[in-house]
Amino acid sequence: MLVLSRQRDETIMIGDDIEVTIVDIRGDKVRLGINAPKEVSVHRKEVYDAIRRENRAAAQVKPEDVPGLGSVVPAPRSAEGQEKK
Repeated sequence: MLVLSRQRDETIMIGDDIEVTIVDIRGDKVRLGINAPKEVSVHRKEVYDAIRRENRAAAQVKPEDVPGLGSVVPAPRSAEGQEKK
C-alpha cells in the first residue's frame, strides 16, 4: 500500500485521469473530492462490498428457483438483431 501525506486542497493523481483532492480535515475525518471519468465507478468500500455480495448472490440464482420465470418468453428479434415492434 502506498501511503501519502497531503494537506487540505492538495491533490493526488491516479493514472492520467483520476484526481483525489483533500477537501477538509476535521479531527479524525478526512473529506475527499474525487474527479474520475464517468466510466469509472467510485464507491465507499462498504458499498462496493455490498454490491459485490448482491451480484454474487444474484449469479447463484437458478431460473427454476424464480417462480414464473419459465413462463417468460423472449421477444422475437428481426434479422438485424433488433426487437420487433
